[in-house]
Amino acid sequence: MTALASAKAGTNGANRKQDRKQNRKPTTARMPRRRSQGKRSLEPWFYLAPAFIVLIALLGYPIFQLINVSLYDYRQAQVSGKAPLQFTGLENYQKLFADPEFWSVLGNTVLFAGACVVLTLLVGTSLAVLATRLRPWVRTALFVVSLGAWATPAVTGSAVWLFLFDPTLGLVNKALVSVGLTQFNGYSWTYDKWSAFGLVASEVVWCSFPFVLVTVYAGIQAISTEVIEAARLDGASMPRIARSIMLPMLRPIVIVVTIQSIIWNFKIFSQIYIMTNGGGIAGQNLVLNVYGYQQAFAASLYGLGSALGVIMTALLMIITLIYLRILKRTGEVL
Repeated sequence: MTALASAKAGTNGANRKQDRKQNRKPTTARMPRRRSQGKRSLEPWFYLAPAFIVLIALLGYPIFQLINVSLYDYRQAQVSGKAPLQFTGLENYQKLFADPEFWSVLGNTVLFAGACVVLTLLVGTSLAVLATRLRPWVRTALFVVSLGAWATPAVTGSAVWLFLFDPTLGLVNKALVSVGLTQFNGYSWTYDKWSAFGLVASEVVWCSFPFVLVTVYAGIQAISTEVIEAARLDGASMPRIARSIMLPMLRPIVIVVTIQSIIWNFKIFSQIYIMTNGGGIAGQNLVLNVYGYQQAFAASLYGLGSALGVIMTALLMIITLIYLRILKRTGEVL
């Protein structure tokens, strides 16, 4: 019995050792896997590191300085060194939020940017759909003319637009008067607030729609013709195909051009400043960029102008985060 018991005990001990060895094998095999997975997860960051360094060098320090200046009473006396810097904390932001003019300018900016975005998308998308139905040489001419408008500098385009809408020599006023609209004889498009905004918006749309045209046209060309032909064979009309097939496929592209158009139009400066002579009569056509320029350089309130710059940067970052969230929600690859 003793020998049998000892034999069983030896057998059980050997089995336990073997089980321990078997249990250890997966653990030792998992370690290299975890390490390799950790290296793979860090690998993209190594590739992105040079870009991050460049972005921090080019954007990080200016943004830090912008925030830093916005916390001081920074005027021409401080710039010249005749007066010491005075830390005021959030006083510049409090002044802006308590100023009714700031909220009026912010409302102008939102309405103006929104109108420009909607009009740019409508014109660009309509021309992109039209381009798919044109002959090759007509489509080429359309793209050449559109890219010419896109390549025109904002200053040059604004000067040309002002000449076309000049009260006395402008071609637009003369054409309107020639068809019987005599009220436009000597009419100033920049005198009234909304006609001035409309004039600037037309120039902005003229410069911006080619980007939407080219991008949306490329998206339409990427849609498989087999899918559209199959829908036609099933009896779907062209409006139904556009609504149920083409628009869902073009949704990522439409989101991209929309967000980029919002960012571009939110930062408009040259067109407003040139065409309304610095913001219109009594500042009726001011937007945030022009308002910040006036506060920082015309009034030498650099701290207040920096606070406006921080607010604009924060708003644009919020728009960008919304854009990334929409992409993530729709499952699109960033």
